[in-house]
Amino acid sequence: MEILNEVGYGRLTLEAVAARAGTSKPTLRRRWRSRQHLVVSALVQTMGVSPTPDTGCTHCDLIAGIRTLSHAFTTTVGRRALPALIADLADDPELESEFLNQLFHPRRAATAAALRRGIRRGDIRPDADIDLLLDMLAATAYYRVLFGHLPLTPSLAEDVVEVVLAGVATPQWRSRHGALDSV
Repeated sequence: MEILNEVGYGRLTLEAVAARAGTSKPTLRRRWRSRQHLVVSALVQTMGVSPTPDTGCTHCDLIAGIRTLSHAFTTTVGRRALPALIADLADDPELESEFLNQLFHPRRAATAAALRRGIRRGDIRPDADIDLLLDMLAATAYYRVLFGHLPLTPSLAEDVVEVVLAGVATPQWRSRHGALDSV
């Protein structure tokens, strides 16, 4: 993580990691096939795989989940590593599978569970498309980190959750959170 922060994704080498860790490149290769696989492991440690808690409040849970994503993307590792790593996924099916299975799908599953709890609580319409909601909730953070056109602001998580829930929330949720019924 230190070296990745210091030199960035493109200049990260297994040799430098081995030297800093006091080990050898073959030792690293036994655990990680490439530097890209090492970066996936680093992102898993940085971002975590269970971002969305169960606080009893759908709104609060979703904001917490998106905040962990936004926070990870505002770190040097997130800003410098993720866009380049995503590009590498296109040419390496094994790396893509590892990224999806180790990081992407577990985080998505935690948020899907929060959405399903929201349906059971009566906060979200039962006919809501969970996969579409998952994409909508995370898309803004991914889009901003990949393209860098706008910052990941401190209020982004709450703003995104408010917009998404206003579209799928039940009148019960709207009455508790002051969202417009006409949305």
